[in-house]
Amino acid sequence: MSRLEQLLALTAKSKKPLAWYGLAMEYRGLGDVENAIATFKRVHDIDENYVAAYFMCAQVYAELGRTADARAELDRGLVAAAKVSDDHAAAEMRALRDELDDG
Repeated sequence: MSRLEQLLALTAKSKKPLAWYGLAMEYRGLGDVENAIATFKRVHDIDENYVAAYFMCAQVYAELGRTADARAELDRGLVAAAKVSDDHAAAEMRALRDELDDG
Protein backbone atom coordinates (compact mmCIF):
# COMPACT_ATOMS: atom_id res chain seq x y z
CA MET A 1 0.00 0.00 0.00
CA SER A 2 1.44 3.38 -0.99
CA ARG A 3 1.76 6.25 1.44
CA LEU A 4 -1.07 8.05 -0.40
CA GLU A 5 -3.30 4.99 -0.04
CA GLN A 6 -2.45 4.76 3.66
CA LEU A 7 -3.27 8.42 4.22
CA LEU A 8 -6.52 8.14 2.26
CA ALA A 9 -7.51 5.16 4.42
CA LEU A 10 -6.59 7.04 7.58
CA THR A 11 -8.50 10.20 6.66
CA ALA A 12 -11.55 8.18 5.60
CA LYS A 13 -12.13 7.41 9.26
CA SER A 14 -10.47 10.37 10.98
CA LYS A 15 -11.36 13.96 11.66
CA LYS A 16 -7.95 14.69 13.15
CA PRO A 17 -6.34 17.67 11.45
CA LEU A 18 -2.87 16.09 11.54
CA ALA A 19 -4.03 13.18 9.37
CA TRP A 20 -5.57 15.53 6.83
CA TYR A 21 -2.52 17.80 6.92
CA GLY A 22 -0.34 14.77 6.19
CA LEU A 23 -2.56 13.93 3.21
CA ALA A 24 -2.32 17.51 1.92
CA MET A 25 1.47 17.40 2.22
CA GLU A 26 1.56 14.07 0.39
CA TYR A 27 -0.49 15.53 -2.46
CA ARG A 28 1.87 18.49 -2.54
CA GLY A 29 4.89 16.21 -2.67
CA LEU A 30 3.33 14.31 -5.56
CA GLY A 31 2.74 17.56 -7.44
CA ASP A 32 -1.04 17.27 -7.19
CA VAL A 33 -1.51 20.89 -6.17
CA GLU A 34 -5.27 21.06 -6.68
CA ASN A 35 -5.88 18.16 -4.29
CA ALA A 36 -3.28 19.64 -1.93
CA ILE A 37 -5.12 22.96 -1.81
CA ALA A 38 -8.50 21.27 -1.36
CA THR A 39 -7.12 19.13 1.45
CA PHE A 40 -5.48 22.07 3.22
CA LYS A 41 -8.90 23.72 3.13
CA ARG A 42 -10.38 20.56 4.66
CA VAL A 43 -7.87 20.97 7.50
CA HIS A 44 -9.19 24.54 7.97
CA ASP A 45 -12.73 23.15 8.17
CA ILE A 46 -11.73 20.61 10.81
CA ASP A 47 -9.61 22.98 12.90
CA GLU A 48 -9.47 26.65 11.95
CA ASN A 49 -6.50 27.11 14.28
CA TYR A 50 -4.24 24.49 12.66
CA VAL A 51 -1.74 27.15 11.68
CA ALA A 52 0.67 25.11 9.56
CA ALA A 53 -2.04 24.38 6.98
CA TYR A 54 -2.42 28.10 6.21
CA PHE A 55 1.30 28.57 5.70
CA MET A 56 1.72 25.50 3.49
CA CYS A 57 -1.38 26.31 1.45
CA ALA A 58 -0.05 29.84 0.95
CA GLN A 59 3.25 28.39 -0.25
CA VAL A 60 1.44 26.26 -2.84
CA TYR A 61 -0.51 29.28 -4.05
CA ALA A 62 2.70 31.33 -4.23
CA GLU A 63 4.41 28.61 -6.27
CA LEU A 64 1.48 28.72 -8.69
CA GLY A 65 1.78 32.51 -8.99
CA ARG A 66 -1.58 32.97 -7.26
CA THR A 67 -0.31 35.71 -4.98
CA ALA A 68 -3.72 37.11 -4.03
CA ASP A 69 -4.79 33.65 -2.83
CA ALA A 70 -1.49 33.23 -1.02
CA ARG A 71 -1.92 36.55 0.77
CA ALA A 72 -5.48 35.65 1.77
CA GLU A 73 -4.27 32.35 3.27
CA LEU A 74 -1.51 34.17 5.13
CA ASP A 75 -3.94 36.73 6.50
CA ARG A 76 -6.22 33.97 7.82
CA GLY A 77 -3.19 32.11 9.14
CA LEU A 78 -1.95 35.15 11.02
CA VAL A 79 -5.32 35.43 12.76
CA ALA A 80 -5.14 31.76 13.72
CA ALA A 81 -1.52 32.10 14.89
CA ALA A 82 -2.50 35.00 17.14
CA LYS A 83 -5.36 32.95 18.64
CA VAL A 84 -3.02 30.11 19.59
CA SER A 85 -0.02 32.34 20.41
CA ASP A 86 2.20 30.74 17.76
CA ASP A 87 4.72 33.54 17.29
CA HIS A 88 7.13 31.38 15.27
CA ALA A 89 4.50 30.51 12.65
CA ALA A 90 3.35 34.11 12.55
CA ALA A 91 6.89 35.27 11.84
CA GLU A 92 7.23 32.74 8.99
CA MET A 93 3.93 33.87 7.51
CA ARG A 94 4.88 37.54 7.73
CA ALA A 95 8.19 36.76 6.01
CA LEU A 96 6.40 34.97 3.16
CA ARG A 97 3.93 37.85 2.84
CA ASP A 98 6.85 40.29 2.65
CA GLU A 99 8.42 38.18 -0.11
CA LEU A 100 5.15 38.26 -2.04
CA ASP A 101 4.90 42.03 -1.57
CA ASP A 102 8.48 42.50 -2.82
CA GLY A 103 8.01 40.17 -5.79
